[in-house]
Amino acid sequence: MQKVFNQTSNELQKKLDRRFSIAPMMDWTTSDYRVFARCLTKHTLLYTEMVTTGALLQGDNPARFLQYDDCEHPIALQLGGSNAKDLAKCAKMAEEYGYDEVNLNAGCPSDRVQNSLIGAILMAHPQTVVDAMKAMQDATSIPVTIKHRIGLDDQQDYAVVRDFVGKIADEGVETFIVHARNAILQGLSPKENREIPPLKYDFVYQLKKDFPDLEILINGGIKTVEETKEHLRHVDGVMMGREAYNNPWVLSQIDQSIFGAPDLVNDRFEALERFIPYAEKQLENGERLMHLTRHLLGIFQGLPGGKQFRRYLSENGHRSDATIKVLVDAIELVKQKLDTSKG
Repeated sequence: MQKVFNQTSNELQKKLDRRFSIAPMMDWTTSDYRVFARCLTKHTLLYTEMVTTGALLQGDNPARFLQYDDCEHPIALQLGGSNAKDLAKCAKMAEEYGYDEVNLNAGCPSDRVQNSLIGAILMAHPQTVVDAMKAMQDATSIPVTIKHRIGLDDQQDYAVVRDFVGKIADEGVETFIVHARNAILQGLSPKENREIPPLKYDFVYQLKKDFPDLEILINGGIKTVEETKEHLRHVDGVMMGREAYNNPWVLSQIDQSIFGAPDLVNDRFEALERFIPYAEKQLENGERLMHLTRHLLGIFQGLPGGKQFRRYLSENGHRSDATIKVLVDAIELVKQKLDTSKG
C-alpha cells in the first residue's frame, strides 16, 4: 500500500507546477486573500495559513479551517504539528477536502508554537520529521512537502541543512521549500526572524546541486519578477511572501513572465472588479467588509490615489453596516486622482 501511495504522490508532484507560489502567512493568507490573488494570477500555487493538528482534530468545526473557494486551486494546506499519527489524520483530511498538496511547517520560529514542537524547532528533531513525513505519505495520495529553514540559532554550516534534507529525502519526500535564513529560537520575534538573520541563497542553490533529483524551492526576501527569474536559474521554484501581500499587483505579472500564459488582467481596476462579486457574496453570508478589504490595501501601492484608497477603506470599512459601496467609492477616489494627475 505504501508503494502505491508514493508512486501516486510522485506522479502528482510532477503535475503540480511549483515554479511560483505564495508563502503561508498567519492572519494574511486567508481564503479571502487567496481569492483576491486569483483575481491577479491563475497559475500561482497558493498556500493556506498554517493550521495546527489540534485545531483540526480537537476542535468541533474543522471545516472552518479547511473550506476554501473552488477558484483557489491549485492550493496547498500547510499543517503545524509533530505527532505522526495526528499529522497523518490531517493529511487525509486535506485529501478529502480536495487540496492539491499538504505541507509540513518546519520553519516558523514563534515561541508560541515551539512549546508544542511545531515549526522551526523540528529541525532539531529530524527523526520526528522523518516519522511524520512517512506517516503523512502513507495516509494520502496527494503530494506531501516540507517548508523549513537553513539552520537554527548560530548554526552556520551548510552541512546542517544538507543533512536535514538528505535524511528526509531518504523517506521518499521530493519537494523541499527552503527559507534561506536561520531561525533564531530565542530573542527574536517572528517578524525579526524574517528580517535579521542573513539570507544565504547560495545554501539553497547548493542543495539543488547536491540533490539534483529533488524539487527545491527558495523563499525569503524575494520581491520582484526579475529576482524570481534569477532564482529560477538555480532552483526549481520561488515562493514569495510579504511582497505578494503588501504589493499584490506584482502577482499580475506572474502568469506571463513565469508560466508563459496570458496575463489575467490589464490593470488594477479589472482585478478589483473580479473580486467584487465574491465580496458581495461574503457580505451576504455575514462577513464584515473590513475583513475583506484589509487584503486589498496595497493594490494601488506607489500610484496616485493609493494613500486615499487605504485611508478611505480603513476609516469606513470597519463599520458593521459597511456595504460594498464603500469599496466602490474607494476605487472611484483613485480613478479621480489618476485623472487629475494626468490632467
